[in-house]
Amino acid sequence: MTTPTPTATDGTGTPALVIVSGMSGSGKSVALKTLEDLGYYCVDNLPADLLPDFVRSVKNDDGAPPKLGVAIDVRNRHNDLSHMPDWLAAVGRLGFDPRLVYFESRDEVLLRRYADTRRRHPLSRLGLPLRDAISLERQVSRPLQRLADVIVDTSEMNVHQLRRHIITAFGLGSDNTVSLLFESFAYRHGVPADADFVFDARGLPNPHWDASLRPLSGRDPAIREYLEQQAEVAQYAGQVGDFLDTWLPRMTRDTTRSYVTVAFGCSGGRHRSVYLAENMAERARSQGWEEVAVHHRELD
Repeated sequence: MTTPTPTATDGTGTPALVIVSGMSGSGKSVALKTLEDLGYYCVDNLPADLLPDFVRSVKNDDGAPPKLGVAIDVRNRHNDLSHMPDWLAAVGRLGFDPRLVYFESRDEVLLRRYADTRRRHPLSRLGLPLRDAISLERQVSRPLQRLADVIVDTSEMNVHQLRRHIITAFGLGSDNTVSLLFESFAYRHGVPADADFVFDARGLPNPHWDASLRPLSGRDPAIREYLEQQAEVAQYAGQVGDFLDTWLPRMTRDTTRSYVTVAFGCSGGRHRSVYLAENMAERARSQGWEEVAVHHRELD
């Protein structure tokens, strides 16, 4: 694993652009969300040929140029990737300091992650078996890998470790800060192996049975409104919140751990568990926890 050294500026006040790329399933979404939490303005799956125009539009906005994070990967038009040096040069001429961070994992790890999450690979639309789709992705993304300033191998990392690696690499956070991860999952796909606390939300009212709410997720206002109107949900959230308020500080104070995972499960991992993970993350942030992340296994 190569340790990255990009910072918010290049030391002379030049604003930074971090381009997140790499293999699907290697942690790019976690990396982009972490950058967003660190104050970067982030865009996922930006068409590569629009990169200079995007940077130009932000640069011309009022106020100081922000820190930017952009995900560009195999989901782009394949013939675009070979032109990446030209677009990076154009970004540099606009006064930004581009850094490309490429995330990598071994094939067997990617296969296991896809099996665990039941997600579709971006190239599965070509009718390829998963192993062949991964192989093709490596070929297509090779121009990006060759351009990378940093290559991060996440094969042995969990979500917490990847997040803390990014925070450390970008010079933010502190060594003694405990990272909290609130994760949602579907019981039918198994309980997350690294969860420290697991709470079962299957006894709560289920928005799935309302046809108008079924396509939504616990991130959507309509789902939040539905669940917050249910007395059982308020009671459940209050009791779980009180439990975590009591025991999370003691757990982190009395051990040398650097991260804790709190997982919420429901039948589909889409509505109740997502709402509760988001709700508890908001509660933790309001109480002063510095490093709080949310991961929705069946959505992200």
